[in-house]
Amino acid sequence: MMAPPMMDAERTMQFLFALRSKGVTDKRVLEAMEKVDRGLFVRGHFAGRAYEDLPLPIACGQTISQPGIVGLMTQALEVQPRDKVLEVGTGSGYQAAILSQLARRVYTVDRHRRLVMEAREVFDALDLTNVTTIVGDGSFGLPDQAPFDRIVVTAAAEDPPGPLLAQLRTGGIMVVPVGQSDTVQSLIKVTKTESGLEYEELAPVRFVPLVEGLGQD
Repeated sequence: MMAPPMMDAERTMQFLFALRSKGVTDKRVLEAMEKVDRGLFVRGHFAGRAYEDLPLPIACGQTISQPGIVGLMTQALEVQPRDKVLEVGTGSGYQAAILSQLARRVYTVDRHRRLVMEAREVFDALDLTNVTTIVGDGSFGLPDQAPFDRIVVTAAAEDPPGPLLAQLRTGGIMVVPVGQSDTVQSLIKVTKTESGLEYEELAPVRFVPLVEGLGQD
């Protein structure tokens, strides 16, 4: 496999500038995204575009989200060093790798075995010992590991999924794209309080749909 282009100093400056211009200002998030080389998660024809603020195709008909959106989602989660985080939709593994820099433990689930295996290879190469990758139907969460302090969903649902909200600790935060089509979606931040759920709309987005069941690959 051809080695990906590396983040040199100039490319790193441009990458961070693009993140800040999209509203990613949290110092810990910016530091985490500087540490995690996106080039390691983009394979094939698009490897040369790994540091552009663009979503790119990956295997199994999925995408790696643009860094600006990854940054906004991570920032909205307000991850604390002792947090246990669930990610639904491993994809390339890029989002989980960033979360691993901020949280105590990250569980990431994907319905496509190939994506989980490829992400696990990169996590092992980076020695990310606090990430657990699981092949499964993430729409039902991970009841055995609940409750979670933070949950991030990287596929769009019609509504914030009830099983995931049930696995969110009181005081916890979930970030999820919500929309009934692939053209009209909003990134939603849900905070679970003692008195109920608080919703905040963050930005218009476009994500692949959240699908139940396991993939065929």
